[in-house]
Amino acid sequence: MDSKIAAHVRDIPRSGIRDFFEVVQSMRDVISLGIGEPDFVTPWHIREAALFSLEKGRTGYTSNLGHPRLREAIAGYVARNFHVSYDETSEILVSVGVSEALDIALRALLNPGDEVLYHEPCYVSYSPSVILAHGVPVAVPVHEKDGFRLDAEELEKRITPRSKALLLNFPTNPTGATMPRENLERIAEVCRRHDLVVLSDEIYAELTYDGAEHVSIASLPGMRERTVFLHGVSKAWAMTGFRIGYACAPKALIEAMMKIHQYAILCAPITAQDAAVEALENGGESMERMRGEYAVRRNFIAGALNDMGLPCPVPRGAFYVFPDIRSTGLDSREFSLRLLREKKVAVVPGPAFGSLGEGFVRCSYATGLEQIKIAMQRMSEFVRELKSGAV
Repeated sequence: MDSKIAAHVRDIPRSGIRDFFEVVQSMRDVISLGIGEPDFVTPWHIREAALFSLEKGRTGYTSNLGHPRLREAIAGYVARNFHVSYDETSEILVSVGVSEALDIALRALLNPGDEVLYHEPCYVSYSPSVILAHGVPVAVPVHEKDGFRLDAEELEKRITPRSKALLLNFPTNPTGATMPRENLERIAEVCRRHDLVVLSDEIYAELTYDGAEHVSIASLPGMRERTVFLHGVSKAWAMTGFRIGYACAPKALIEAMMKIHQYAILCAPITAQDAAVEALENGGESMERMRGEYAVRRNFIAGALNDMGLPCPVPRGAFYVFPDIRSTGLDSREFSLRLLREKKVAVVPGPAFGSLGEGFVRCSYATGLEQIKIAMQRMSEFVRELKSGAV
């Protein structure tokens, strides 16, 4: 069947994260700092809402756009927290995770050959998602010295007559970077001037620290009408397995996205949708408690990495750090494989997030603090041995 596979699918590489963790899964007693999944159990009141949904016999389909009750909750939550208003009857679509929302937004927007700009290092799926929608991904480099923030001048340099959209993710996976309002305003000005649609993945919006203000680009002047706001419940409420995401956008685009969604997916599971209502309406205290724990872990892991001589800015968002490992003399993959084999600590090589990630590794602090402490002790020993020539 090899010759029958579509060329644009055949040529996409497998996820660098998943390939690496096939090695991890073959080993025992590994401390994993690799997978970006909260170690918390979904808060009880949210699980209880799912159980109550089942007890009431709510086991059927919902509207293709999502259950009206959930869309109402989404509209209220986004208005309160992101300062953008959407009509729940025509401008909100509930998806199976943010990944589906991104996929159908790209497929609804792109004609073959249209270019989508995105900042790199970035989440592993962005470039492949553009290719699967028959678009052309165009990476805009972001740098450690700039806090891994997207620079408006760097963006504008890469805009061509084929440029149609910009894909943003702040706070960012894998760097934890955030985007201050003034930087985002400059990006918005470029988008308006060049008539770019913005797909803004804000799944980590609730997870910011040190008083960092999260600003949605959709809330800036002239941007609501050209932005697809992408969000969900997976990260802030530890609901990854519920697979609920959503997109908010102008009516015409939501209608186009719904056409794809209705034929491919139909609707998200109603039990998960009912649980998401509870998270959005009553989950503030649970989310704040988890965010407080993440902040403690972040402070410890960033401090430990800097102390062992691996430069690591303290991130202000998400639950990742992205230390620079170039001083060890190893490339990212060799560093990660040797750390795994010799010390049984799993991190993700930076190039999994694009070629500009070379020289870095991603460590997730969605793992418990005691495990992080052991992992940092082992990693410190590894770095010390490397630099002394002992290994």
